[in-house]
Amino acid sequence: MLDICLLGTGGMMPLPYRWLTSLMARYNGKSILIDCGEGTQIAMKEKGWSPKPIDIICFTHFHADHISGLPGMLLTMGNAERTEPLLLVGPKGLTRVVSALRVIAPELPFEIQCVEITEPEQSFSFEGFRIEAFRVNHNVVCYGYSILVDRIGKFQVDKAMALGIDRRYWNLLQKGEQVELEGKLYTPDMVLGEARKGLKVTYCTDTRPTEGIVRHAAEADLFICEGMYGEPEKQDKAREYKHMTFYEAAGLAEKAKVKKLWLTHYSPSLLRAEDFMPEVRKIFPQAEAGKDGKSIDLMFEED
Repeated sequence: MLDICLLGTGGMMPLPYRWLTSLMARYNGKSILIDCGEGTQIAMKEKGWSPKPIDIICFTHFHADHISGLPGMLLTMGNAERTEPLLLVGPKGLTRVVSALRVIAPELPFEIQCVEITEPEQSFSFEGFRIEAFRVNHNVVCYGYSILVDRIGKFQVDKAMALGIDRRYWNLLQKGEQVELEGKLYTPDMVLGEARKGLKVTYCTDTRPTEGIVRHAAEADLFICEGMYGEPEKQDKAREYKHMTFYEAAGLAEKAKVKKLWLTHYSPSLLRAEDFMPEVRKIFPQAEAGKDGKSIDLMFEED
């Protein structure tokens, strides 16, 4: 199960009724945060989730509304007696930006590891899941992210028995490990069926529409995408500042054939996102207006 929570949905500045855009995901004991603007800690507290177990924080870019909450988040983690290392992932310059922000959070009881994205597309593998970063089109270097949980094929008991593999080694093969017995090498593909459908969440914000977004979001279970403006008359403004409208985001969702779309990163001038959704759903019927604390538990399809 992949737990997803859209902690905040605001762009530019936090509002009394809307925190800045941030996403938190939990899978198999690991927690991932994407973006950490001012107020993210409060949004997390309102959700009832803790910052202490966060393992990875990914940053789309270095505008303040996406990273200015980091020093406070680090201090809160430290005050919670965290000692495990924290991995930070982001565009080139991440180490410099984090060092500058840490002037006000200099002493922490845990190590910070910074990994800078150096390619237009880059993948990071962890135990049980992957994070794929892909460049989008904003007025500074900016990346979208996909969280992918791959799922291996079912264990074929009949094949294992036919090969004479002792039961005590089955679990190792199920985990993708090779087993050597009496000079013979047994590999997982010898006892596993075809790979099954996994889980995929794609998140992108602060960008114009691109074919790269369509490609990386293809067939995602959930696509969380910027919808800075709902008002049709703000199309020119979206182009000028390299943001997206609700309708452009819906168009990407339709092209990518995703299962569900959540809009986020609303302009401070946008009061009621839901007012524009009937027109958005004409483009992509499974579109929903994101709101602070909106959550979903994504489950594997049954065999």
